[in-house]
Amino acid sequence: MDYGDILFDAAHAHPESVAMWYLDEVWSYSRLASAADHLGAQLYRCGVRPGTRVALCVGNEPAWVISFFALARLRVSVVMVSTAWRGHELRHCLETTRPSAVIATADSLARLDESRWPDLCVVVGDSTANGRWTTFDSLLAAAPAPEVPWSRSARADDELALPFSSGTTGLPKAVLHTHGSLTVATRQWRSALDVGPADRLQAVTPLSHILGIVNVGATFLGGAAIRLFPRFGVAEMVDGIERDRTTIGITVAPIASALTAMPALESRDLSSLRYLNWSATPINADIAREFTHRTGVAWQPAYGSTEVPILAVSPVDRLDQSRLYSVGRAADAVEVEAMDPDSTTVLPRGSTGELVARSPARMAGYLPESTPSPFTADGWYRTGDLGSVDADGWIVISGRLKELIKVSGYQVSPVEIETVLSRSPDVADCAVVGIPDERRGEIPCAVVVRAAGSSADERSLIEWLAPELARYKRLGHVVFVDEIPRSASGKILRRRLTETVSGRSS
Repeated sequence: MDYGDILFDAAHAHPESVAMWYLDEVWSYSRLASAADHLGAQLYRCGVRPGTRVALCVGNEPAWVISFFALARLRVSVVMVSTAWRGHELRHCLETTRPSAVIATADSLARLDESRWPDLCVVVGDSTANGRWTTFDSLLAAAPAPEVPWSRSARADDELALPFSSGTTGLPKAVLHTHGSLTVATRQWRSALDVGPADRLQAVTPLSHILGIVNVGATFLGGAAIRLFPRFGVAEMVDGIERDRTTIGITVAPIASALTAMPALESRDLSSLRYLNWSATPINADIAREFTHRTGVAWQPAYGSTEVPILAVSPVDRLDQSRLYSVGRAADAVEVEAMDPDSTTVLPRGSTGELVARSPARMAGYLPESTPSPFTADGWYRTGDLGSVDADGWIVISGRLKELIKVSGYQVSPVEIETVLSRSPDVADCAVVGIPDERRGEIPCAVVVRAAGSSADERSLIEWLAPELARYKRLGHVVFVDEIPRSASGKILRRRLTETVSGRSS
């Protein structure tokens, strides 16, 4: 189960077929595989060895895809780093995973103190001269390196990737996936999307997320083509659908909302679309129905997590738009049930409980290793979502047990925001909760006790925090109170806070 074979097998089967578009660039499978093979050899020449880790902090562009498959073939684990992260997030990532090298944009490298750089720094894109940086383009342009002494293909349990997932206890945790788990997940996703050689997909969501990995992998498994966008823009996305004759679009809540709100949408030619997939959060039925009414394009709901990438999906051959309340049925080889939240008892079908799943695509563990496992003794993954599974296997999410805030499909830890916000001299105490937002699903709202003598207002605290965190983690609102409600043990009573915030905003 060597994940790198997904690209190289596709290049053998469809050498001259288009694998990827980026801006005006067209990449055939043979060209893409050749670049990945060449980069792998150059990285090996520079000292990168199997069994080590390399941080990849690049946006949605060919360099990301080339690097990922080059590293996979080298049996090097890829640390998935978001280009949206700032200083303390990047420091935490590197301290947690200890990569021996980094492939990143110059902007990302500049956000770190030079003392924290790994020995090998490969910079992608324009950069100022730096004696410690090797440019990505120079590696691709270098003369062929001596052949890499491939000793074996990857084993199923070899570490492949470390995407990050926010936790309820603080900073994001690294989720360890193997060649085996991500190969299974990618096969599940290709099957769920029904991807074949005639399909053309779009990649608008970040490649550094689990959805980005399986989108690219499923495309290559199916011998299809995918367009990468450097950033999301609704006009660019629709232009791409018309130009490429896109057949499958992958969206999350804010993308779906922006598409539906687009003026003159009815005049655009979206007839090539087989459907649009809505992942990361349950579908907003009103938005979905409005889009379908204006375009005739159906939706495919899906459900997953970083720990278990593909949990449920609506079958492509049964995209029943009257079932938009459901995230679909369990994916191939996956079991999904509702469990009593206070025990490990699986409930009868139709009962509401914590949604749990068993899957061969489950993660191998967390970093730090001390992070509590979300799995029961008999292998059920506890999602933290409340919901039910009906007699026919259709899954409905009705709420969430976990405290994570889901912003535009991103999982945001309130504790992480609280840790940074508490450093403000204007804050004596604080807590963060999620509040509903029509466009993004939820947004973070801070409940703050002002420091003595402070006259800080909502805008000043939002602006103070903004440079410290990724854009999707920034505050949407601030509510001021005299005291943060806590339990006898000091735990924040978030449910009471949510009620307080809801009362202030109603």
